Amino acid sequence: MIHPNLYRQPVVLDSVTHRDLKIATPMNHWRAASEVHGIIIAAVEFADVCLDYPILFVDTGKDEQGQRHVAPIAAFGLTDKENLFVDGDAWKARYIPAMVRAYPFGITRVEADKTLIMIDDAWPNWSRTEGTALFNDKGEPSEDLNAVRDQLQKIELEIQRTRFFGDALLQADLLMDMRFEATLPSGEQISADGFMSVDDKKLMELPEAKVVELHRSGVLSLIHAHQISMRHMQKLVDWKAQKSK
Repeated sequence: MIHPNLYRQPVVLDSVTHRDLKIATPMNHWRAASEVHGIIIAAVEFADVCLDYPILFVDTGKDEQGQRHVAPIAAFGLTDKENLFVDGDAWKARYIPAMVRAYPFGITRVEADKTLIMIDDAWPNWSRTEGTALFNDKGEPSEDLNAVRDQLQKIELEIQRTRFFGDALLQADLLMDMRFEATLPSGEQISADGFMSVDDKKLMELPEAKVVELHRSGVLSLIHAHQISMRHMQKLVDWKAQKSK
């Protein structure tokens, strides 16, 4: 999945067009993500993500069979195109979600069993003369590019697996629309909506057998991580207040 506010000029990586493309320096600054207010995460990331970010849910539409799906995201800001974790070139958290760390590379699924590697052509650290090569003289992927491809495919696989978690929440009718409102010290009113969170009341009212089912499938532990993560909404408010001064 390619986030439009992260990849300014996404193009398919091509062994002919990009034969001599090199990475001049490793990705160690995060200005490119300054307008990304949230990114999809995989279930395997929840234990790390919940310690730094609010975990919310967004509607990702319906599949070919008409089934609705939702996905978890790590929220970076309270308004569109706002990333409160980017501070100059630095990222203000111990853990950076996998899809952000993969930048300037990305992956997109074009068919059920086919994916393509993408790059952001607008990334300023590409070079034609120096750095780590993506392809060898024969146009074959370098070891570094193969490692990137393996990592991207792993991320994509884990995100696809995470769809089970969202489906389980929908089937149990545990999600509710969320609207977060706060007042900054300056008096400015802010609100965040378009997200969903777990309805704690409905969770408590689930039959015991359903709770056991969610526990054994691993869904319950992910719900708990989501609940823990919600405390970070106030942190985002505090950071926004500091930034507005």
